[in-house]
Amino acid sequence: MEKILAKVGPLTVKESEVEEFLLSLGQRGAAYNNPEGRRVILEQIISNKLLLLEARSNLYETEPEFKAELARLKENLLVNYASGKVFDRVTVTEGELRDYYEKSLDRLGGGATVNASHILVDTEEQALEILGKIKSGELSFEDAAMQFSSCPSGERGGNLGDFSEGQMVPEFDRAVFSMEVGEITEVPVRTQFGYHLIKLNSKNEAQVPSFEEIEPQLREALLNEKRHEAYGRHINQLKILYPVEIV
Repeated sequence: MEKILAKVGPLTVKESEVEEFLLSLGQRGAAYNNPEGRRVILEQIISNKLLLLEARSNLYETEPEFKAELARLKENLLVNYASGKVFDRVTVTEGELRDYYEKSLDRLGGGATVNASHILVDTEEQALEILGKIKSGELSFEDAAMQFSSCPSGERGGNLGDFSEGQMVPEFDRAVFSMEVGEITEVPVRTQFGYHLIKLNSKNEAQVPSFEEIEPQLREALLNEKRHEAYGRHINQLKILYPVEIV
C-alpha cells in the first residue's frame, strides 16, 4: 500500500506525488532530493490541494473564463498529442545510423592541434641574434627561451602546450601551422606582442570518435532530423486535406 504523507480535508498526498513533482523539476530536482527539499515540495503540494478544494467549493470550473482557459489548454494538448503521433512513427535503423556517421566524419573531428614553443622579444635584431646562437649550438631553444623570452612561457622553455588553429593571433597561427615538426622559424614572426622565434614540437591530427563512442548522440541527432522532415511532410499532406488561405 502506498505511503500517505499528509491529509488535506478529504484529499491525501501520496509519496508518489512528491516523486512526480521532483521529476517535473528536471535538473533542478537534484537540489530538492533531500529531507528538507522534500518537505518544501510536500508543503507546495499541500498548498495546491487547498487551492483545489477552494476552487471546487466555489464552483470555479463553471465560470466562463475557466471554461475558455480549459478549452485553450485542451487544444494545445491535442496539438502536442497529434505531433507526438507523427514523431512516434519515426525510427532509425542501424544501417541509417552508420551511413549518417560516415557522412558526418568531416565535422566529427576535434580539429588538428600542435604543440609549439616560442621565444618572444621586443625587436627583430634581438630575435635574429638569439636565432644565431641557437643555430650555432651555443644555446638550445629551451635555454634561450628561459634566458631571453619576455613571455611567461619562458620559464617552461617557451612551451605553449597544445592548441588548435585560431587560438593564437593570425600571424603566429599562419606560421606555426605551416611548419614541419622540429622546425624553427628562419625569420622572426612579428605580431602585436613583439617578435617570435617559433619551434614546432609536434602535430596531432584531428581525432575522430569511433561509431561506438558517439552512437547515442548520433541516434538522437538523426532521429531529430528525421522527425523534423516527417513533421514537414505531414503538415504538407494536411494542407491538401484542409486547404489553407492566408487572408
